[in-house]
Amino acid sequence: MTINYQYIQMPTSEAMNELMTSKLNKLSKKFDFIIRADVFFKMENDPSGKGKICEIRLSVPGPRIFAKSNEDDFEKAAAGTIKDLEVQLQKRKHTFKKY
Repeated sequence: MTINYQYIQMPTSEAMNELMTSKLNKLSKKFDFIIRADVFFKMENDPSGKGKICEIRLSVPGPRIFAKSNEDDFEKAAAGTIKDLEVQLQKRKHTFKKY
């Protein structure tokens, strides 16, 4: 699985790269049909205190899978996005035909 990172309106972070790589590798071991992951970290001005956004787009057989979370820090946003992706991947796995 190939992982691409993009940081929008913020500096790059090696710690976030390592955190997301470990989480996505665990996901890849569980669902071996993942081809590529595109990870986007965005920072927006939000008066509610949130504004740290994590978006992940997965290339898998069939339509792409996408999830997005907006939290008050990037670790929470990343965890929420991974949970959403896991639910979507579980549904996708059940649609595959066994021959």
